[in-house]
Amino acid sequence: MNRRPILVDCDTGIDDALALAYLWAEPAVEVVGITTVSGNTDAARAAANTLSLLELAGIHDIPVAVGAHDFRERAYAGGAAHVHGDDGVGGIGLTPVARTHDARAAVDLIDHLASRHPDLTVLALGPLTNLAAYAETPGVASLDRLVVMGGAFAHSGNVTAWAEANIHNDPEAAAVVFAQPWDTTVVPLDVTMTQTLDAADLVRLEAIRGAVPRALARMLPQYLDFYAGRVFPDRRCALHDPLAAMIAAGVLRGVSVQSARIEVRLERGERGRTVSSGDSRTQRWVRGMEGSAVEVLFGRLENREWPD
Repeated sequence: MNRRPILVDCDTGIDDALALAYLWAEPAVEVVGITTVSGNTDAARAAANTLSLLELAGIHDIPVAVGAHDFRERAYAGGAAHVHGDDGVGGIGLTPVARTHDARAAVDLIDHLASRHPDLTVLALGPLTNLAAYAETPGVASLDRLVVMGGAFAHSGNVTAWAEANIHNDPEAAAVVFAQPWDTTVVPLDVTMTQTLDAADLVRLEAIRGAVPRALARMLPQYLDFYAGRVFPDRRCALHDPLAAMIAAGVLRGVSVQSARIEVRLERGERGRTVSSGDSRTQRWVRGMEGSAVEVLFGRLENREWPD
């Protein structure tokens, strides 16, 4: 089977960690690189989190490059510790590893992998700061396919009434990215909020052997605690990044997909709002799903042999 090459651009918090673990266990894809950006935590911490998780997974050949610390038009002012913990991964204290991040800048690693893999899929799980910089760098390779976790269309935002966090953190970057001629699929809150993991699933995760599932099970209580009572009436959390990863891998498909030109509002009152208008051959957003993200997640995690 031909495995789909994927580069993940992420701000490694709890749902990013779930998405990465899923991708490392998904036989349909090969993660060929990871770049980090500030969002849930800062870009350097996101890289350290990623390298620690790779070590737990026994994976030593995926390059990890640190990307932008600050956003395009404002300085990074801290992450979402109330959601993801002070370290971005539930405060579990992942052990630092001797391996350091790739010496290349994120833009250079993206360019290298896009040149090496003409069929590369870029999966963006955080603010789009790195990808906007890539779009504006002369002479870089064109991206074949981009999948973005972000935005909200018919659904309310999770930062403001309109805006989803990844887009809200750097709307100017998102506007640059959505202006590119790349084949782009957006996975917004409209669909990610319908796919959830609950307290019973945490018990199921705790039963999976291996260092990576064990670390994920230690992170998740922080995430579940944030959502309980604030977003959902019971103890459950949305699978934002894992769902986007499954769509990037091609194992879950949208049953309702809107082809439309995607724009980002930058005006003060609607800053970070995503809107779709007209028709587009290259841009679309997923409105509804077929299948269960949590069942796909557990199917992959349970079937992989994880180092202890």
